[in-house]
Amino acid sequence: MQTGFETDCPKTEHVKEGFCGIIVAAGSGTRFKGELPKQLYNLNGIPVFLHSVNAMVQHPQCIQCILVIDESFREQFEAHLSNMPEQLRDKINMVEGGSERAISVSNGIRLIDQEQASSILIHDAARPGLTAEVIDSLLTALEAHDGAAPALPVSDSLKRMDGDSVSSVSRDNLYRIQTPQAFRKACLLDMYTEDIVAATDDFTLAEAKDLSLTLVSGSDALGKITYQEDLMVMEKLLSVAQPVFRTGLGYDVHAFEDGDGVILCGTFIPHGGKLKGHSDADVAWHALTDAILGALADGDIGDHFPPSDPQWKGAPSSVFLEFAANRVRERGGEITNVDVTLICEAPKVKPHRDVMRKKTAEILGISVSDVAVKATTTERLGFTGREEGIAAQAICSIRLPSHSTAD
Repeated sequence: MQTGFETDCPKTEHVKEGFCGIIVAAGSGTRFKGELPKQLYNLNGIPVFLHSVNAMVQHPQCIQCILVIDESFREQFEAHLSNMPEQLRDKINMVEGGSERAISVSNGIRLIDQEQASSILIHDAARPGLTAEVIDSLLTALEAHDGAAPALPVSDSLKRMDGDSVSSVSRDNLYRIQTPQAFRKACLLDMYTEDIVAATDDFTLAEAKDLSLTLVSGSDALGKITYQEDLMVMEKLLSVAQPVFRTGLGYDVHAFEDGDGVILCGTFIPHGGKLKGHSDADVAWHALTDAILGALADGDIGDHFPPSDPQWKGAPSSVFLEFAANRVRERGGEITNVDVTLICEAPKVKPHRDVMRKKTAEILGISVSDVAVKATTTERLGFTGREEGIAAQAICSIRLPSHSTAD
């Protein structure tokens, strides 16, 4: 979806290096008719404006977030922001808004760190359904265009009424534009050099400058809160849209028997014995498999791979771990991170830890940076202290779409 506009705006390389966000939260909300501005009302546990702030500052490419506010409510905004982690809060600057939206945006532009930001996103705080995916698609669009905005095609039939006459209007190529509206920095600065009081959205200014513009897929969750009843609608939309995070814990034990080495996280480590088990006895991956299945509330490794079944005799534990990872993907989820702790006096795990992490990450389809493997002893206490075997603990966090539930 794009316009045919051309532009003289200089192209900026590496648009994705970083962006600055401007969130307009200075409106009085006369149609909302609340005791407070609508952006300060509670929505699913936090104020409306904070949904957008969180989405902005938590994005890895966000350099700075300018929050444009009604100065008379500064204390309330500051109180809500004070609960954020310091490293995120440090990205935020507040500035007083104006009597018109365009003046508020102009005030925000003055605080932009123009040395670092290659692109600027302007967003309405009254649209709390902002996500990292929307931001990503806008930044990608800016690689080929001067400006981009999310939009939804008009789906309702359109009519024009002229006196007593009613006629149909074609809805072909008609879209409902949303925010954030994103621009390459040089283009936005050029847009806001003239009288802009009458501009109700940034694309209007961009069109007047004949910039190259495009639309990306919008979302119902990016709808605008205008009336109080819109809060209830948005609560339901965001409850569906927000992912569910689950955590599972796994534990396994295997005894030593005669042999020349053990397999831990798919890695052979020479040792004076091997681990006893029906499969390859990889105690680390067995514990991790149970952790993943536990996060799904999907039984345990014995339910899916019973030791009484001869087909799993000597099987590599990668089969079990890959199965558990696929169960997460089948529900539309993803594994966010895992942590494995091996409990033993010997063998030494640390020299093999990087290989173990890499092999685990490959099976799970996640980054090595999301895999932790470590070892500890029991100070010569218990069966691990007597070097009779190895125990392993594992924990796994997963992200699931909110409509996905365990059976």
